[in-house]
Amino acid sequence: MLAMLLVFIGGMLGSVWRFWLSSLIARRFGETFPFGTLAVNIVASILLGLLSGFLAHLADQQLATALQQLVAIGVCGGLSTFSSFSLQTWNLLLERRWLVAILNMLVSTALCYAGVVLGWQIIG
Repeated sequence: MLAMLLVFIGGMLGSVWRFWLSSLIARRFGETFPFGTLAVNIVASILLGLLSGFLAHLADQQLATALQQLVAIGVCGGLSTFSSFSLQTWNLLLERRWLVAILNMLVSTALCYAGVVLGWQIIG
C-alpha cells in the first residue's frame, strides 16, 4: 500500500511540474517546435540519471526502493511525456513538416539519453 501511495504522490508532483514547465516554455518560445515536451523529457531524464546514480551507491535497500517508487516511477513517470512526444511528432508528419518531425525525433532521443548519462555521471 505504501508503494502505491509513493507512486501516486510522485506522479501527482511530476504531472503538475510537467504542465507548469511545458506551458511556461510554450508561452516563451511558441509552439512551432515542441520545446515544452522536449524540456520536460530532458529534465525527467536528468533526474532519473541522478537518482539511478545515487541509488547505485545507497546501502539502505528499503530507502532505495521507496525513492525509486516515489521519484523514478512517480515523479519521472508523471513528468516525462513519451506519448505527447509521439503525438506531436505524428502531427508534424501529418502536416508534412518532415524536417521538423525528424529533428524532433533525433533531438529528443539524443538529449534525453544524454540527460540520463549526465545525471548518472554527476552522482556516479
